[in-house]
Amino acid sequence: MRHLHTVDYWVIAGYFLLTAIIGFSASRRRAGADDLFLAGRSLGPLAVGFSLFASNVSSDTLIGLPGAAYSTGISAANYEWMAGIVLVFTAIFVLPVLMRARVATMPELLERRFDPRLRKYLSVVTLLLSVVLDTSGTLYAGALVVTTFVPGTDLWSTCAVIATFTAIYTACGGLRAVVYTDVMQAVVLLAGAACLALIVFGKFDYSWSHVVARVDARKLSLIRPPGDPGVPWPGLLTGLPIVGFYYWTMNQYVVQRVLAARDVDTASRAALIAAGLKLLPIFLMTLPGAMASVLLPGLAHPDQVFPTMVATFTPPGVTGLILAGLIAALMSTVSATLNSAATLITLDFVQPRRPSLSDAQLVWVGRGATVLIAIVAALWAPMIRHFSGLWSYLQQVFAFVASPLVATFLMGLWVKRLGASAALRGLICGHALSALLFVLGETGVVHVHFTVIGGIVCAATALLTALWMWRLSGRDAPSAAAREILADARPGLAHLPRDVAVGIVLVLGLTAVILVALR
Repeated sequence: MRHLHTVDYWVIAGYFLLTAIIGFSASRRRAGADDLFLAGRSLGPLAVGFSLFASNVSSDTLIGLPGAAYSTGISAANYEWMAGIVLVFTAIFVLPVLMRARVATMPELLERRFDPRLRKYLSVVTLLLSVVLDTSGTLYAGALVVTTFVPGTDLWSTCAVIATFTAIYTACGGLRAVVYTDVMQAVVLLAGAACLALIVFGKFDYSWSHVVARVDARKLSLIRPPGDPGVPWPGLLTGLPIVGFYYWTMNQYVVQRVLAARDVDTASRAALIAAGLKLLPIFLMTLPGAMASVLLPGLAHPDQVFPTMVATFTPPGVTGLILAGLIAALMSTVSATLNSAATLITLDFVQPRRPSLSDAQLVWVGRGATVLIAIVAALWAPMIRHFSGLWSYLQQVFAFVASPLVATFLMGLWVKRLGASAALRGLICGHALSALLFVLGETGVVHVHFTVIGGIVCAATALLTALWMWRLSGRDAPSAAAREILADARPGLAHLPRDVAVGIVLVLGLTAVILVALR
């Protein structure tokens, strides 16, 4: 096992110092609960766009994407370019409704469209995913790398230290501190990933033809046949857009950044910036993982690919930069998930029960919730090592849990006759079906890729919701607040600023070029 050089420790220490300065200086600008949870709705497009990217591309991505490419090929990168298409869709059809509603959480929007039952339902599911997937997965991935390079450390203590440091600056500075540090962390992350990608590409003499000659052709293709264990093309058309839509449009820790934008045009520009940045992981993270299948054959576990590449190929100093990039990614996502979870607990559960709480009291409730979520996530994170792989763990749970939620949200936006009771019953039926299919898949009764199952569950939830709507016809009419939301749900290309429309064409064009080149 390779140990870190002194210069590596200096680079990492410098990163921690700069993060602390930015995070705690932002806390001095705190004005109240609105600033803690939404940064006063004052953020610009660059801050929001880079924060969206940094909070998404975390240590679980740095570990999971190369690992998935090492074992099954670069089809795992389909999640990355698909995010750009989903963000374009969101900028056109969802952001105008979301920004005009002036809500603080996505569950609050569901309450406005349906009733408080749907708000609580989405809040509980989002909190669960935040703890067991986003926060815990990120802590586990970062701790896995740290324990590889720092002798005497273990998963439990490393997860606890990282969670503690991130929880402190998140609780003090709120969303403004999270977003400001995200911008720096995105730059460090991209620089570290680019260094490693260039070093790995250099092992092939910087020649794509050498890569093609040595790496299995199946691992260099984005579009894979139905039986492929990575991402088969039927799942690419069904499950991936659904999971992507939930993540980028309904997931509170992502949506919270958009809600903090100054206005809808700012939010749209930020979505396009994030969409463009999401094309980079294909080249900086996934392709190096596929190349590592030749350079580092026979690794026992795919999650070891990234730390092994760093330990094997990078010189002192660069190793510290890459590890600082990984820590940056880790802390960005953890701070995002902690802040969003605290927002949900405070605004969706505590405030409705205790409406008399002052602004200052809500801030302290949010800080306490941040610390609590950090503790729970740090305790669960080491358990992820018992699963087959981090990437598979993350994407499977998202596919099964998110698909019914997406069906309910889209039907609520576009089906004006849908009432609250029909939506809730359809959603419960959808999750029951999802749980059944998960059990059948894990026991070997059903052999269908989870991305395809995600599409099946989403369609089935929509059908079941329509049946409940028909059954409850005349007894489940939308409320006045719902009709107000639906009246605003008339977005389209006409509302977009010219620069956003140009950005959409550019993102879609670059995506098409990548798909043709790596099909």
